[in-house]
Amino acid sequence: MGCITKHYLNKDTVIGVWKIEEDLPTLLEMVEMSPEDKKRYEIYRSTSRKTEFLSVRALLAEMLGREAKIIYNKNNKPFIKDGSHFISITHSNKLTAILISRNERVGIDLEYMRVNINAFASKFLNRREKITRRWADRTYHLYIHWCAKEAMYKICDKEGINIVNDITIEPFTVQESGEIRGSVKNERIVDQFTLCYARYDNYTIVWTKKKHES
Repeated sequence: MGCITKHYLNKDTVIGVWKIEEDLPTLLEMVEMSPEDKKRYEIYRSTSRKTEFLSVRALLAEMLGREAKIIYNKNNKPFIKDGSHFISITHSNKLTAILISRNERVGIDLEYMRVNINAFASKFLNRREKITRRWADRTYHLYIHWCAKEAMYKICDKEGINIVNDITIEPFTVQESGEIRGSVKNERIVDQFTLCYARYDNYTIVWTKKKHES
């Protein structure tokens, strides 16, 4: 199916979403891998990881052209090689999403919702965060928290951040989509973010962006 949606947050910032329905040979024909890409691709053993990797490159080509290439820093944070855009990448189950911006730092995460998230909520929540007691909304509420923390982790360059203790999502009433606020605070970072969340089929998606200060 390929790129199923492009959502422009403003003239310089866009989310692209790709639904993975292609097999490996088809995806391989859709991308031009750099030598660095080929090295990473060959490390992966599972078909699913290879498919995810190629879907990211195919989606990026759809958004920025086939010449656009991804590189990574020491924390495995992705960058566009020519420096033209900030980028954040996420994939889960059959969806891949990329958030790019010319002038804003970005973070995005999506997750396919499985009910067993309740079993490991303590792995990403802290005592200051509040989850609804209404069972029909609880799973979605938990996934919003999880995705929001991952998006903030990514926008802050990942290094030295504890998702439980350093990232806090302010209490909010869960809706189908909306805005929430979160903060990152540790010895190295003190920052606040506004995040947007939405449900797509059985996926939760959360993204955030913030003006880059040079």
